[in-house]
Amino acid sequence: MPPQLYFFTSIVFAFIAWGIVAKRYIWPRLRLLPRTEALRPLLILHSFRFVGLAFVVTGVVSPDLPSAFANPAAYGDIVAATLALVALAALPSRAGVVIAWIFSLWGSFDLLIAFYNGGTSGLMPGQLGAAYFIPTFLVPLMLITHALAFRILLQQKVMAA
Repeated sequence: MPPQLYFFTSIVFAFIAWGIVAKRYIWPRLRLLPRTEALRPLLILHSFRFVGLAFVVTGVVSPDLPSAFANPAAYGDIVAATLALVALAALPSRAGVVIAWIFSLWGSFDLLIAFYNGGTSGLMPGQLGAAYFIPTFLVPLMLITHALAFRILLQQKVMAA
């Protein structure tokens, strides 16, 4: 089986597994909280997106990793992590909610662009080296929690459904 098939199979399974975790354990708790309190754990989780800087560290990744993938992914993630921390610090103010919107829009777009760039830049899974776990384990979780953040941001004070 080609390595790309293993790679995409891993991503699909991660989406399924994280989707189950989100539906059964994360969303039932978050939906009962006021909006700003529900956003806090998601923002804290995304503050770890500095891990994406691994894409520009030779030795962690192959020196052959396409820079058209690595640079936007790495620097987009550090911007997302920074926005998550700024939003977290600014909550529960109105500015914190606005920054949470900006973070979630930026962060979602960044992850989707990384998938696109991976597909169009000639990325081979083996070039990811130790960073292989980022797109196959963390990115699905990040996209699912962005969806939850959007759902929370679109709700009023307390969510019930």
